[in-house]
Amino acid sequence: MTEVVPPVTDVPSLRRDTAVRPLGEGRPAAAISPEWAVPRGPNGGYVAALVLRALTAAVDDPGRPPRSLTLQYLRPPRFGDCEIAVTVEREGRSVTVLSARLLQDGQPMVAALAAFAVDFDPGLDFRSPAPDVGPPPELRAVPDDPKLPSLARRLRVAPAFGPRIFSGAEEALAGGWLRLAEPEEHDHLALALYCDAWMPAVSARARGPVAVPTMDLTIHFRASLPHPGLDPATPVLARFRTTTAAGGFLEEDGEIWAPDGTLLAQSRQLAVFLGGPR
Repeated sequence: MTEVVPPVTDVPSLRRDTAVRPLGEGRPAAAISPEWAVPRGPNGGYVAALVLRALTAAVDDPGRPPRSLTLQYLRPPRFGDCEIAVTVEREGRSVTVLSARLLQDGQPMVAALAAFAVDFDPGLDFRSPAPDVGPPPELRAVPDDPKLPSLARRLRVAPAFGPRIFSGAEEALAGGWLRLAEPEEHDHLALALYCDAWMPAVSARARGPVAVPTMDLTIHFRASLPHPGLDPATPVLARFRTTTAAGGFLEEDGEIWAPDGTLLAQSRQLAVFLGGPR
């Protein structure tokens, strides 16, 4: 299979590292970059962005942006070459529904379902206000520590929500301001990444690092992009919360806002608790 992502450089790019190339019959080639790694492999939000890139190319209509993306993570993908098989399930006058499978060596690693749609007459328009946390502060880079996953070095963050991690707190809440370390447009790919980029909210209830790999992730895109006034160097505000852990599974709900209070995306994921201090 042809490698389509250029070699890793000192300036990683989400757009470069989600590049896809058509192989025919709806099967784009891609490569999973180690620049977006977490302890157990590639970050789930980065994988979501990679799959979304292939789906967007299949729709090929800027007037019909993504509205919903759901992914089932069947097996942990490996770094390196992959294929993304895309099928248009239905294309109507207003909505296109597609499915996709990310394959490595012919084996499905991720299955996805997505809906792309034109704007509709709002008819009903209301929303809850964004959290009032003040303007974005100065963001910080993580320490240059080889023990930290490479994803951490791809982000700039400033915590704004939740207890200190690994504090054994009563509330599983986390989040704050974030953007890519090398500023890029806050597009649908970036939002997909952000929805799984923060330390898991359940980390606040734990007494040390915990393994909670994502089983499924759903993202709803809630605003037109690019959002007016949101330049690449300006961070977005992300908040994540877990309310229930039972039977070895936990959920995490997320919201991503622009600094002006516009809701950009919502997410929900189901994760498996694989152990760690509690």
